[in-house]
Amino acid sequence: MSKPVPRPGILDIAAYVPGKEHAPGVARVYKLSSNETPLGASPKAIEAFKTVADNLGRYPDGQAIELREAIAAVHGLNPANILCGNGSDELLGLLCHVYLGAGDEGIITEHGFLVYKIQILGAGATPVVVKEKDYTVDVDAILAAVTEKTKIVFIANPGNPTGTYVSVSEIRRLQAGLPKHVVLVLDAAYAEYVRRNDYEAGIEVVSSNANVVMTRTFSKAYGLAALRVGWMYAPAEIVDALNRVRAPFNLNAPAIAAAAAAIRDQAFIQQAVSFNQMWVETLTQALEAIGLKVTPSVANFVLIHFPEIDGKRAADADDLLTSRGYILRAVRGYGFANALRMSIGPEEANRGVIAALTEFMGHQR
Repeated sequence: MSKPVPRPGILDIAAYVPGKEHAPGVARVYKLSSNETPLGASPKAIEAFKTVADNLGRYPDGQAIELREAIAAVHGLNPANILCGNGSDELLGLLCHVYLGAGDEGIITEHGFLVYKIQILGAGATPVVVKEKDYTVDVDAILAAVTEKTKIVFIANPGNPTGTYVSVSEIRRLQAGLPKHVVLVLDAAYAEYVRRNDYEAGIEVVSSNANVVMTRTFSKAYGLAALRVGWMYAPAEIVDALNRVRAPFNLNAPAIAAAAAAIRDQAFIQQAVSFNQMWVETLTQALEAIGLKVTPSVANFVLIHFPEIDGKRAADADDLLTSRGYILRAVRGYGFANALRMSIGPEEANRGVIAALTEFMGHQR
């Protein structure tokens, strides 16, 4: 060979493409494509971030003890069962790195987070995609896809980009039907936003089983997307296995300090969740009133479906919205060729999108 060559399969992986954030020629841009919170971070988290500035010459705590203890205190967990990562993305990758290899299979759902497939392929394993039902994870379809090669199952709950969720009773049924050596990953990135009596992020299921893990993030409700902080609650044996291969200082000191302060400030989080819930309901009602279909969402975004009519499709709406500075997320890669995902933004952005789409659909305001 005349140059280094990646191992087979790596160059066949389609790289993850984040939501766009620029609208050339537009004076004011509202980025509504990445599920970020319009309220930003807690002032207490920002202050904690700043206090670390005088000690940037020192390595961070490689065990993230302060953050793990803060998470444990808020959620009533044992810190020994918590592992923190550089965003939950890192933890998802570590799970694949540790539990998958050539010849293994990982199950994902048809509209699931694209990172699952990337990480499964990156580990040299085969992704098995199962159908969803009404844009929602179908437990029976997953169980039917399990083979002797299955080693891991990824569930986004709530789902992204759908915003739908699976009840805790269905999650328990899924776990009960899986072989005991298969790791069930409950990705609860949007759990803070859910207000449904039959939903549980995963803590109860992890606590009572040896093959279930729950991942969470500080990038959404906590407003720390720029710092890349995620965490996992898992059985001690799984935490131990991942600790053996993760980077020794995978979280930086400002991120640890800010996240610990953020999770302690639950009053701020409740404000963010209340704002979000109000606008999910308002947007859904307004968009349905002008003839658009919106998938019911429990997260901080809505999936908007457009008519199969020339000039009224998602791409046409995307062009109009972008020209006015409203950047939504095209979701063709998730199996929705004629839909856009809109993150809840500040009030002026939300109202602006409603007005623009009302005009787009030919309605008077």
